[in-house]
Amino acid sequence: MQAPELDKELYEQAIEFERIGNRAVRKAQEESRRLGVPNVYSINGTIYYERPDGTLTTEDPYEEWQQFIKEQDTNHEPLTK
Repeated sequence: MQAPELDKELYEQAIEFERIGNRAVRKAQEESRRLGVPNVYSINGTIYYERPDGTLTTEDPYEEWQQFIKEQDTNHEPLTK
C-alpha cells in the first residue's frame, strides 16, 4: 500500500512554513546570544547548553544564575512590604 501523494500546492506550502520557522529560530538564537542567554538543545534526549564561545555542554548554567539571583535578592530591600 502506497502513501497518498502530496499535491504540489500543499508541498510548497509546507516548505514555506518550514522556511519561516527556521528563520524565526535562527533570529531567536541570535538574540539569545546577543543577550548572553544560553540556547538550549535536546540531542537524542540529552539537554545541551550553548556556551558563549559556541561550544555545547551538559552543565546547567542556570543553576549558577539562580544562585546569583538569590544572593542579589538578599542584598536588597524587598519591593513590597
